[in-house]
Amino acid sequence: MKKSLILVNTFKKDADRIAGEIKAHLESKGVSAKLFAYDGKDAHTKNVPVDFSGADFVVTLGGDGTVLFAARECAVYSIPVFPVNLGEFGFLAGVQPDCWKKELDDFLEGRAVISRRSLIDAEVLRKGHTVFKSRSMNDVVVSSTTSSGLVNLEVAYNRALLGSFKSTGIIISSATGSTAYSAAAGGPIVEPSLDAVVLTPISSFSLSARPLVFGPEGEIAIRVLPSRVALALVADGQVDFSLETGDVIIAGISGYKAQLISSTQEKFYSALQSKLNWSGGPRA
Repeated sequence: MKKSLILVNTFKKDADRIAGEIKAHLESKGVSAKLFAYDGKDAHTKNVPVDFSGADFVVTLGGDGTVLFAARECAVYSIPVFPVNLGEFGFLAGVQPDCWKKELDDFLEGRAVISRRSLIDAEVLRKGHTVFKSRSMNDVVVSSTTSSGLVNLEVAYNRALLGSFKSTGIIISSATGSTAYSAAAGGPIVEPSLDAVVLTPISSFSLSARPLVFGPEGEIAIRVLPSRVALALVADGQVDFSLETGDVIIAGISGYKAQLISSTQEKFYSALQSKLNWSGGPRA
């Protein structure tokens, strides 16, 4: 390991201080460390001003959103991400700020677990031509641009028609993203190591609409039918694209994998237990 990039979410308390400590520690180990200040707004631009290509690994200092921003770009270069959690949930950012030194040394010395996570690739076809592409670690959401507007979407899987859905939208998530917006909309929680795709309707007009889980080989096609409201595709809650009637969204498992350092199965289930109050607490 010779080069690293430290992505610092400057909105997070103590991020600059911890970034300086990590940089000094890496340089003491003979690893160069370049800092990049990230305020969260950069994720919403289509042209991300970060060059990940020369790094052997990337350290993120922030919450799960910071990990999403880095991981989907790093996946193309097979660059692992060391995610230090300065946020709230920590489903992706599994390294706690008081443990980073030991876990970083474990990685540098080849002892760390590296979790490989599936991504979702999506493209928008308009009159037969590709007008937009995205890659997501969590999910792709096709929905109304207003919170309560109903949209009409025709959904097929491997050319088998599933039907027309009237709802505020549809979420297509990876196994990793099953704990995010999909879970909030009533979707299942899927073990993150699985190459699964989850399709979850959002506030469906019909009680018969249920979440569906698909394998890695197929593709989901969503056709935008005439609706009274504007629609958009949003990737990982960070990149968006306006949709038109007749557009077709094709989505499925990407050929690339994100790599998260020290994101063990034990940490995943510990986060579920904590966040979902599986211990039977008052909010369970």
